[in-house]
Amino acid sequence: MNELTQYTLSAPMGEEELQELLAGCRENDRKYQKALYKSFYSFSMGICLRYAGNRYEAAEVMNQGFLKVFTNLDKYDDKKPFKAWLGRIMINTSINYYRSNLKMAKMDDLEKAEGFCHHDMPDSKLSYDDLIAMVHRLPPAYRTVFNLYAIEGYSHEEIGKLLGISDGTSKSNLFKARDKLKKMVVEADQMADRMHNSDYNSGPAVNAVRLNMDFFNKEAVR
Repeated sequence: MNELTQYTLSAPMGEEELQELLAGCRENDRKYQKALYKSFYSFSMGICLRYAGNRYEAAEVMNQGFLKVFTNLDKYDDKKPFKAWLGRIMINTSINYYRSNLKMAKMDDLEKAEGFCHHDMPDSKLSYDDLIAMVHRLPPAYRTVFNLYAIEGYSHEEIGKLLGISDGTSKSNLFKARDKLKKMVVEADQMADRMHNSDYNSGPAVNAVRLNMDFFNKEAVR
């Protein structure tokens, strides 16, 4: 087990070490499976947290994802990046987990969604983590579409096929997600300004560097 410990502590992992872990996992060796799990825990949890309603659900989704990884390693092409393959499984598992529970928004506001102006989203003093936390507060339907479109880089047509909705519903949900985020950002900045003006030590929310809201408006960030 000492030989496996180095894989969970050293960064970044070398290709030779990774292939050794994968070989052990293909033999269903639990020690190697545990080492691979620990090595990619943070990466996988980060993906699942974007889609989950809370950390408990994210952990459940992530564990389902790793089960798929261990049972489908024979389908992994060693010539391609393992991290990208793993990430795709985590995204798909997150989508599958929530697909049956998502209550997609109706088609109202679609016209406004298609004409949404990126400049409507303000700059913010909030940190990246604060903004991601706001994404996490979105209703599941809006959060899922926002993640797939703005972060993963899927088109509305692709999102529609993944979630079983129309392109228009995807556009409407994206518009509503951005609208809610805009309101949350404005409210947070107003609160931070009030706290700052009263000389209250407000911590990261006020002291964080200014972050442009292009993160919420960009076509994709993958």
